Amino acid sequence: MERRYSITCERDRAKRIETLAREYDLTTQEVLRQLIEVGLEEIETDE
Repeated sequence: MERRYSITCERDRAKRIETLAREYDLTTQEVLRQLIEVGLEEIETDE
């Protein structure tokens, strides 16, 4: 079951997310989903 989350971030970080989205022709939502997924995988491999 999917859930929606909302985040607030600094302007510089938001610009970086938007830049990644443009560079890879993705939505900002997809960029955020991938960043979270990679971050969670990183945490899991550190344990």
